[in-house]
Order: sequence, then structure tokens, then C-alpha cells
Amino acid sequence: MFHAVILVAFLACLVSSQGPPREGYCAFYEECGRNPTVDGSLIPPIVPCLNYSAARHLTGEHYRRLKEVCPMLDKGEGNTYACCSLGQLSSLERSLSLSKNLLVRCPSCAENFAHLHCITTCSPNQTQTLNVTKVMNVTYLNATREVVVAYQAYISSEFSEGAFNSCRNVRIPSTGGFAIATMCGRYGSKLCTAQRWYDFQGDTSNGLAPLDIDFRLIANNDTSGVPEGIIPYSGHAIGCNEITTTGEEACSCQDCLESCPPVPPPPPLPEPFMLLSMDGYLLICIILFCLLMLAFLFYLIVSCYVEYQNKKHYRTSKLNKKIKDENSNEVGERIIDPSEVTCLEKNSFAAQAFMSRQFQRWGTLMASYPLIVILVAAVIVAVFAVGLKSIRLTTDPVELWSAPNSRARQEKDFHDENFTPFFRTNQLILTAPGRTGHLYDSLLFGPQNFSGLISKDLIIELLNLQRKIQDIQFWSDDLNRNASLKDVCYAPLNPSNPSLTDCAVNSLPQYFQNSLENIDAKVNMTELGVTKEVDWRDHLIYCLNSPLSFKDITDLGMSCMADYGAPVFPFLAVGGYEDDGYTNSEAFIMTFSLNNYGRDDPKFKVALQWETEFLKIVQDYQRSPECKFTFAYMAERSLEDEINRTTAEDIPIFMISYAVIFVYIAVALGEYSSCKRLLVDSKFLVGLGGILVVVCSVLASMGFYSWIGIPSSLVILQVVPFLVLAVGADNIFIFVLEYQRDVREMGETREQQIGRVLGRVAPSMLLCSLSESVCFFLGALSTMPAVKAFALYAALAILMDFFLQITAFVALLSLDARRQDNNRCELLCCVTVSKERANKPNEGFLLPFMRKFYAPVLLHSVTRIIVMVVFIFMACASIYLMLHVKVGLDQELAMPKGSYMLDYFQYLYKYFEVGVPVYFVTKRGYDFSTVEGMNGVCSSVGCDQFSMTQKIRYATDYPERSYMAIPANSWVDDFIDWLNPGSRCCRLYTAGPNVGEFCPANITGLNCLKKCLPNPEDGVVRPNLTQFNRFLPEFLANRPDLQCSKGGLGAYDTAVVRSETGEIVASRFMAYHSPLTNSQEFTAALKKARELADEITKGMRNINGTSPDFEVFPYTITYVFYEQYLTIVEEGLFNIGLCLIPTFVVCCLLLGLDLISGFLNLLTILMIVVDTVGVMTLWSIDYNAVALINLVTAVGISVEFVSHMTRAFALSTKMTRIERAKEATANMGSAVFAGVAMTNLPGIIVLAFAKAQLIQIFFFRLNLVITLLGLAHGLIFLPVLLSYFGPGVNKAVLLHQQQDREQSMTDEKPKEVYENIAL
Repeated sequence: MFHAVILVAFLACLVSSQGPPREGYCAFYEECGRNPTVDGSLIPPIVPCLNYSAARHLTGEHYRRLKEVCPMLDKGEGNTYACCSLGQLSSLERSLSLSKNLLVRCPSCAENFAHLHCITTCSPNQTQTLNVTKVMNVTYLNATREVVVAYQAYISSEFSEGAFNSCRNVRIPSTGGFAIATMCGRYGSKLCTAQRWYDFQGDTSNGLAPLDIDFRLIANNDTSGVPEGIIPYSGHAIGCNEITTTGEEACSCQDCLESCPPVPPPPPLPEPFMLLSMDGYLLICIILFCLLMLAFLFYLIVSCYVEYQNKKHYRTSKLNKKIKDENSNEVGERIIDPSEVTCLEKNSFAAQAFMSRQFQRWGTLMASYPLIVILVAAVIVAVFAVGLKSIRLTTDPVELWSAPNSRARQEKDFHDENFTPFFRTNQLILTAPGRTGHLYDSLLFGPQNFSGLISKDLIIELLNLQRKIQDIQFWSDDLNRNASLKDVCYAPLNPSNPSLTDCAVNSLPQYFQNSLENIDAKVNMTELGVTKEVDWRDHLIYCLNSPLSFKDITDLGMSCMADYGAPVFPFLAVGGYEDDGYTNSEAFIMTFSLNNYGRDDPKFKVALQWETEFLKIVQDYQRSPECKFTFAYMAERSLEDEINRTTAEDIPIFMISYAVIFVYIAVALGEYSSCKRLLVDSKFLVGLGGILVVVCSVLASMGFYSWIGIPSSLVILQVVPFLVLAVGADNIFIFVLEYQRDVREMGETREQQIGRVLGRVAPSMLLCSLSESVCFFLGALSTMPAVKAFALYAALAILMDFFLQITAFVALLSLDARRQDNNRCELLCCVTVSKERANKPNEGFLLPFMRKFYAPVLLHSVTRIIVMVVFIFMACASIYLMLHVKVGLDQELAMPKGSYMLDYFQYLYKYFEVGVPVYFVTKRGYDFSTVEGMNGVCSSVGCDQFSMTQKIRYATDYPERSYMAIPANSWVDDFIDWLNPGSRCCRLYTAGPNVGEFCPANITGLNCLKKCLPNPEDGVVRPNLTQFNRFLPEFLANRPDLQCSKGGLGAYDTAVVRSETGEIVASRFMAYHSPLTNSQEFTAALKKARELADEITKGMRNINGTSPDFEVFPYTITYVFYEQYLTIVEEGLFNIGLCLIPTFVVCCLLLGLDLISGFLNLLTILMIVVDTVGVMTLWSIDYNAVALINLVTAVGISVEFVSHMTRAFALSTKMTRIERAKEATANMGSAVFAGVAMTNLPGIIVLAFAKAQLIQIFFFRLNLVITLLGLAHGLIFLPVLLSYFGPGVNKAVLLHQQQDREQSMTDEKPKEVYENIAL
């Protein structure tokens, strides 16, 4: 009982000086010194004197100041009463200015915020609104007075909710976040309510409130809990879409949803193409297959009918001169009359005869002087190859895949030229799987789940690792001294002379300013009568939700800002959380940002060295048994390093591949008729010579283009030799096998025989080589640098290969034939064997097999039908699959298996909660200094509803469609807010030596009493031209701090580029993409960003004074790589189409305008390409620039599989199509199989063991598909197709054969021309 009496007496003492609530009376008045209960406040905690007295009548200066600070209390001069002194008004103004820095862009919100604190501080009816709950004695100015240190404020919920709703969507342009997030403590923007917002404002632990205010929000007509006489304040809260009491305009849509104009949602995504409730494309392909089958069936029926009629005619005809087979082919004896031979047939025969004669003479000449020919060829190659001394190997992916005149490349160059390149990122993503989390019962925040990762020991471990990286030092030859992080780091707030603490390092320890002492800090704190210990967890919870705070709300009183002065947003410090559950994060993110210097800048090498040291430390730590994390990491140089490393490691694989091909060629070219002549009939040196011809042709091509300054690349080094080897080996096999199958005629010399053989096969070699070369020269019209360079190198290499084959290789074969005729061993030329060479053709194994077994089975009537059905089905299915091939190249595919970068990409996609930053860049031609110009860009009060930043904000409402997650920051908005007289950011010296000059906000005293701009009547702050040009440089150089958070240094100092005359020639506005995980999403994001930028450009061009060529474009570092996928389908169709044209034209021309052969040749090659793309879909091979190079290569290789067979069929003199198809399949098919398929396959299979995924996918898988499909179409489908639809026999050839037989009856010597064209 005694203790209760003492307590009652004590409480009565606390409020003994307060009278009953009474209209027109004050609860306190005047300032009485600092609050003794508050330590570590960010501003002086000045508290009022307890003073129960009548409200003061305000006149003169007192009235004027009240009208400036609290206009809502103005009742007119002579009728205005208030409970605050001039000193209190000044303190209130200073306090409000800190919050107005964030809220001033929305006048309604700023007025409502001021309204509340004006009521609690200055209301003439103070005792009816407030209930003082705690007073203390304070000595101030040598006098002891009672001061108020806590009170209750009773506010109607209608007013509080209205004020809160007017502020809840106000943005911070520099971050894209909400201002309310920094004013709601631990709750952030998503969980903030009116009660929580007011609780934070009245909490002295926030560093801004001078005393504790317990805001009681009372619902209408609810008197429970309200002391007698208290009337909850129920003033009018202005809606954010309403004009303020002082005439200021309504807030903009960016800050007030109610102000937003009706914006239609994006149109719905197009529905899948459907026909009859099924996939439309599938149905079309099924219909196409059925139509083709019906057409083929109709053809078979007609053929059978014609065959029946021919047989019937044969039985009834008296003149048994001719019959027709089932395909309407004439058989039997027939006398060709010269009048029957058409002009085209004459031209075809003449062309073949002419080429045969010329190549025969050429071959005889080359074979007659082999040593001279080889020497001259070597000199020519050497002259070309000398250019290799000037070779330039392009490894920069930008130079490889982005054309210099492409839009993305030009935009990148413009950005880098004006804003410097995007900074270099060095990053770790760390996890600690298997650790058990815990539940922390926080005094301030209640029960909070902490993952096993968010623990004190791991945060300290992370800090130690960070310090170890920050302390990196190394000797730099470029700087001629020891270099460290500060020499190359990105230091946004001190770029000129940074220290280590100025370097931008984003990590979770930055919430503790990288201080172990701060992490260990703990203190007992009392809240609502409960005393508990608060520690690092309470501080971390607060900072993760309020990263912009300079002081947390705990008694720890620590800042949340990083040691380099900027905030660390939670998505840059932690990852793997859901919603805003940051303490449940599964990953730490630590990022070191370096300046991205030009490659010719000495500091570029210093940055590379630092990154090398960074990788060493990280890798050593990962291998250390003391490592507590499972993590992934990357440096800016990692991508290029890993690509170069895997290229070097896979060079032996390519060498083995070529070695296997060489061994096969050397073995397969030999004649093995007798063990005694094994070393004589082998062709090891001929095979080696064929390989050298390929190597020399590649070297000559590379040397020539190096002479004229066209750079090479690793793709060229890897693909061109493979392509030329495929082409060259095929021609070599055809030539050598034809020579081996030939028998030297009576009286014919060795050289003449070689010339005669060359005359037979060289036209076919020319057909393929010329088709491929023209194909690749046309492919050089591609806009992609890598594809263009590849096509040029390949085209010239194929021409050089053909030239060397008909010169040096013919000479080499002549030398080898001389050795073989002399029975000398190949490697031991002095050794001879006694067994003579048989003077009969050596057909080997393959030719008899294909003649006796393969061709008859393939061209059986049943087999032919099956082949046609199967291949037509494959073509139709591939058309459908081709429409579903994925376009793109995921960046992880460029990494070798086992690369640490693969782990990094996996962690990146799993744990990052935001995508890459994207800049909207403006070019010259827009006047930002005019009111209309500013309104067309900004998003605060008075701005256009469809301004630049507003349109970007609208796009973020649909991130799944626009791929925009966070709105753009805006230097225009922050510049306007910085100029606003309601804040203390922009002031001018009114005394001292700097009178009239800019005065920073951190300068205190009475020297800076003048604002840069006067208060506008409508609240819309806009500088005129002179003010704009004067204060913009001050804004960009102003470092943000507590007094003025709108300073532009760090956020915008590099975002605005001005000419010498002050014109803004370039500026940028940074937003963020949503998380992008694959190339399809990156490409879609680029497309949507460009559509948005184009829409912005159209709108800004309509503003007066804007140049008609003014442009806004989006830029991020990835666009230059993914732009190609916007047009790569059209680019591919264009390139492959250009490549197919010469295969038709050259075939027609060299076969004497044989349109049917040309068309069938083209059709088969086209089917190979279509089927290849179809199999790409099935085998998960994406379509991209590397695949396009391989598809262009596929056209070239397909020519080898197809054109030789087509020409052999066209020149055959058998009487039926089936017999001609059998002859072509046996004679030429065996050479193609041995020369193309069996040359490629062993080398391709070896590539399966490469480490690089690019090589495994696009060189092993894709080339294997191309080779197998080429083999199937060339040796299975094409013979059958020709047997059905091939051209008829050339009557000119038959006439010549007939005349030749007649002549042979009188002259034993056969005609030379016929022998030359016989095949």
C-alpha cells in the first residue's frame, strides 16, 4: 500500500503543472534545452517547457513565421493564436525540412506531414489534443525548468489514414524506392500502416524525434481510452490528387495513384496458332505430308499406267524399236537422228566436252613438270601466307558478334564515349547449406526467423574475407609502384582521390560500416515497460527494411549507410529470400565494383591485375579447410579468361581430330592388292600431300585477308580447316580413286593418263568448289562480323584448295605414280620390289559392294517407295520442328565443363532477386532547361502524366510483360526537389566572403539564410534558364547527407554530359530489369525496352524546341550480345538463301543449263538444311550465330554429298533412270562415302571429348548431324529421287556415242572427246 501511494505521488509530480483540457490553452510553450533522455540524436533534441497557459495571439514576425511554417493554422492576422514560440517554429522548420527532402515532390503529402506536427507543436487547442505523460527538470540558461519529454497525441483515424495514404506512394527518384520505406522503421514500405508510420515519427530512437510521442489513432465516435476533455484532432487531410491549401498542384502519378490517368493494360499475349483445336503448324505439316504423299501416289499410278500401255504397245507393235520402262524411260536399241537433239542438249554436251579437254590438257601439263609446279605453287602460297605476320585475332565478343554499324553497337559506343563504360563487377555469392536457423524474439520487431546463413559468426567470417580482398596489394609496372583497390575502384562519392573506405563494396557487413565493434555491440533497451538486450540482429532487421537510414531505432544508434557513404539495398547484399523476408535469405552477395577503363588506358592492366589477385584469394579461400561457405564467384575478366583457357585446352583435341582424319586418308587412299606391294601401293605421302594442300589453302586465305586488314577469330581457326578438309578430301578421293580404277591405254604415257583422269573428274570438282566458294562469298554479305569474316576466309580457302588440287596435288600424284611404276617403296624410295603392278583397274572393296549389293537393294521398287515416304516425312516433321527451335545462346554454354563460372551462373539465377540495370539514354537535341522540357521528363508535381519517367513507371506495373522491375531514377526530379525552397538543400550565402554563392546544407549558422529559388505560388518549382545553368553544376557536385539527401554527387554526377556552352548533349536515367535467366528473356527484355524507348522518343519529339532527330534509347551491357537474336532468323534465311542460289545456278551452268538437275540438286541440299534445323530442336541445339555458321557450312558440305552424284547421273549414258542411278551410286557414291562421310566422321567423333560446351554442341553434335544427314540424303534419298524425277539421257551424248561406234568400225582409235566425258 505504501509503494502504491509513492507511485501515485510520483506520477502526480510528473504532470503536476498540467491543467485540465481546455479550449485555447497550451500544454507547453517555448524551448527549454536538450532532452536528457536522448543520446546520439542526428539533430539536437530540443524539448519544450511545460507551460499550461492560454494560447498566444500572434502578430508581426511571429505571425509571419507561423504562416510560412504552418499555413494550415493561419486564421488571418489579428485572429491567429498558437502555442509555439519563434524558437519552436525555427526548430520545427528545421525538423520538417529533413522529411521534406523526401516528401516535397508531393505537396499534398508534405503539407499533411507538416499539418500533423504543426498541430502537436503549435495548435491553440493543444491541451485538447495532447496529454503530457512525462516531464523532467532541466537546467537551461542557468534556470531549472520542467520540460516535456513525452506526451500522447490523439488523432482521428480519418485524418491519419488520409495523411498516410497521401504519402505512401511518394518515390525517391535516385533509388526508385518509396520514401515511406525510410520513415516506417522496421516495416519498410510494404508493411507500413498509418499507426506504424506515426509510431516511427514519435520514437526518439530514430535520431530525429526530440521527444517521445505516443500517437493514439482514434476511430470516429470511439471514445474508449480517450481521457475526459480530450478531443482527437480531426482536421482535413488533403488527398494526394488535390490542390493544397496554399494553391500548390496535386501530386503526380508517380507519387499518387489517384492522380494517374487511365492507362490501358498491355494487350493480351497472342494465342497459340490453332486449327481445329490442335497446333496449327502441326496440322499444316500433316496436311503438307498428306498432299505430297497423294502427289507421289498419283505419280506412281500414272507411271504404272504408262508402263502398262508401253508393254501393250510393244506386244502389238510390228516394229520392235523401243519400249519404255516403268518410269517412261526409253530402252532398247534406238537410232538417234541428229534432228532429235535439242539446243540445250547440244550446249550441255559442248560444255562438258570443252571442260574435259581443257582440264585434260592442264592435267597433262601439271603432271609433266611436277617439281616446277610444286615449287611455283609453294611460292604462291608463301606470298599469300606472308600476310600472317600482320594477323589480328579478334577475341572481344563485342567485335565478333556485333556489327560496327548495328544499332546496339552504336548505342554502346555513344554510351561509353559519354558516360565511360559500365563498371567492372567482381562478385561472390556465398551460401551455407545445412546450417540450422533460429527464431529470434526481438524487443522491437517481435519474433523473427533467421536462416542458418544469417548468423553472427558467418557475418564476421564474411567481413574477414572482405577485408582480405580489400587489402590486396601488388606491384604494377604501369604505375611503377604498389597498387591496391583504391587505384582502380569505383568510388561514386569521392572519384578524384578515393581511399579504401570510398570504394563501392556492397555487402551485408556494410550495414555495420565494416566494423567488428559494431557487429559485437549490444545494449539493454526498454520498450513498453519491457527491458531486453538488443544486438546486431535488431540493427540488421531495421537496416534491411530501411537501408537509407542514418540511424536505427534501437539504443545502439548505428547508421545503416555503407562506409563509402551510400546505401546498400538488400537485393545487393542478400539473395534467395521470398517477398521481403530478408532474414530468411539463403545467400550473401558481396560485390567489388571497379572503374572500366579503356583497353589503351594503363589502369586497364592494373584493373586486370587486381582481378587476378582477387581470383587467387577467392580460390585459395575456397580450397581452405577453414572455409565456412559454399560459394560461387566471378571477376570481370573471368568470361574472357575461361574462353581463352578452354580454347587452349581444346587445341590438342582439334589436333587429334585432324590427325585421325590424316591417318584415315593415308590408309584409305592406298591400293592393297598384294602384301609384297604394300609399301609400294600405299598412299601415305599422297595423303600427307592432300592434308598439306588443305593447310596451305587455309594459310593462304588467312594471309591474304591479314594483308588487307580483315581480322581472324578462333571460330575461323576451328571451322575453316575442317570445312576445307571436308571439301578437299572429297575431291582428293574422287581423283585418286578414279586414277586407281583407270587402266592406262595402249601407247599412253603416265602424264597423259593423269591428264585424262583429271579431265573426267575436274569438272565435278569445279562444280562443287565453285558452288561452295560463291556460296560463301555471298554469305559475306552478313551483318555479323564473325559470320562475315568466316564466309570470306572459307570462300577464298576453298578456291585456293581447288587451285592447289589441280596443280600441286596433280604434280604430287604424278611423282607418286612414277615411284609406283618403278616399284619403289613409299618411305624408302631406294628400295624396290620385284612384283610388278597389275595392269588392271583396282576397284577396291567399296565400289564392288555398292555395285553388287547396295545400289540394287536401294533402287528396288519397294525400297524406293519406302525411301520416298520416309524422307518426305522427315522433311515435313523437320519443318514443324524448325518452327520451334530455340533462338539464343545462353552465356554459360561458352564456358567449359567444370568451370567455376558455371557455378556462378547457377547461383546468379537462383539467388538474385533483381535483374541488370538498364539506362534510358537521351541524345543531343532536347532542351531540359525549359519548363516544358523538364515537365516532359520528370515525374513529380506539375510534370506531364506521360513524361519519360512516368512511362517507365507504368511499364513496371507489368514486369512479366515489360521486363522492367524498378522505375528509373531521375536527375531532373531530384534537381527540382534539391532546388525546392521547402528543403535546405539549395541555399546562398548571405554573409561572409562568399555572399551570393552556393551554401551546402551541412553549413550551419546564420550565414545561409537565402534560398536559391523563391516559393512558387502553385508549389511547382521550375528554374528559369539562368537558374538551371547556374545551379545544375552545384547539384551534380553536392554530396548527399542527412541535411540534404537529394545531392547529385554519386547518383548523377556522371549521368549528365554538358557541352562547353552548357547544352546537355547526353544524359541517362537508370532503371532495373526483372531477373533474366536465359537468352530468350534477355532478348525479349531488349525488344520491350526498345519499344518503350521508341514510345518515349515520339512523345518527347512533340515538345517545342526538340530536334526532329532527337532520340532516347535503352542501354545495358548485355544488349550488344543479344541484339543479334532479334534478327538472326531473318539473317539466317537471307544467308542460307544466298548460299543456295549458287548451288542451283552453278550446277545448271556447268551441266549446260540442265534445269532439272539443278532443281533436284537444290531440293536435296535444302532438305538437308531443313532436317538439320529440325534435329537441332530435338537435340536441344539452340539457333544462334555459331549455329548459323555451321548451317552455312552445312550447305557447303551438302554440295559435296549431292553435286557429284547429280553430275554423275546427268552424264550417264545408261538407257533408264534406274540404271543411271545405280551407276552413279556405285561409281560416285563410293567415292563420296569414302571422301566426305568417312573423312568427317572420325574427326567429328574426337570432338566429343572437348571440354568446351560450345565445341561439344555446335561442332560435335551439329557437325555430326550435318554429316549423317548429308550422307543419308546424298547416298539414299538422292539416287531414289533421280530414279523417279531425274533428267532424261542427253541425246547429244547418245548421238556422239552412236557416231563413235560407227567410226570405230572403220577406225580402231576411239574418239578422244567421248572418252573425256564418259563417267
